[in-house]
Amino acid sequence: MDDIQRKLILKNAQDFFRKEIVGSHIEGGCKRASKLSEYNLNPFLLKYLANFLTGNDSPESIARALVLPRVLGPSITTSFGMKIQRLISTLFQGLGSTTHGIDIEFIDFIDGRKKYCQLKAGPNTINRDDVTTVINHFQGIRNLGRTNNLSIGIDDMIVGVIYGEKTELSSHYKKIADTYPVIIGKDFWHRLTGKEDFYLELIDAIGDVALEVDGSHLVEQTIKTLAKEIETKYFNS
Repeated sequence: MDDIQRKLILKNAQDFFRKEIVGSHIEGGCKRASKLSEYNLNPFLLKYLANFLTGNDSPESIARALVLPRVLGPSITTSFGMKIQRLISTLFQGLGSTTHGIDIEFIDFIDGRKKYCQLKAGPNTINRDDVTTVINHFQGIRNLGRTNNLSIGIDDMIVGVIYGEKTELSSHYKKIADTYPVIIGKDFWHRLTGKEDFYLELIDAIGDVALEVDGSHLVEQTIKTLAKEIETKYFNS
């Protein structure tokens, strides 16, 4: 992979994060978090959590105890997971494969062989049914290779996991790895780009987008809006 392609991946990553993650986090996450109906509340814990966090149980403290975990926790992780396919298609614009069941084809910079790669986002982003689908696709490639007299070894069909560590791979990935290589995180990006530190470079590129965003005023506004509703429901009765 040349420098132009590597730079394109970095740019695509920044565009994806800016448009898909930041945009939905601000417009969707914060707006939803400002509405009491969005929470599955345990009224017995509301004041305790607020006091634990801020030292008092005012409506604003209760709102803060509800909002902060919502906007900084699982919601953005869930949003990222739901956009996996868009992430993959955005990152690898112009690098796609025409082979059925394969996302990209590339020359591995470690062993110099052509790889037929299915892309996945993270170490926990497939389910049991996906295992069968991946293995069937790879078996189809092997059959195609034999039909067309192509030299395609088992190690030439890989699952490339965009982020994470090998120790984090789920049992579903490990099932695939019994037959076909599952290459994750830093190792995957090294094989794809030829740059050993490209994975960290990619993380830094997305980090640069994060520096563009100061959502503190939005979080505070979300807390104030929710606090008014909490005061009306729990303090003015």
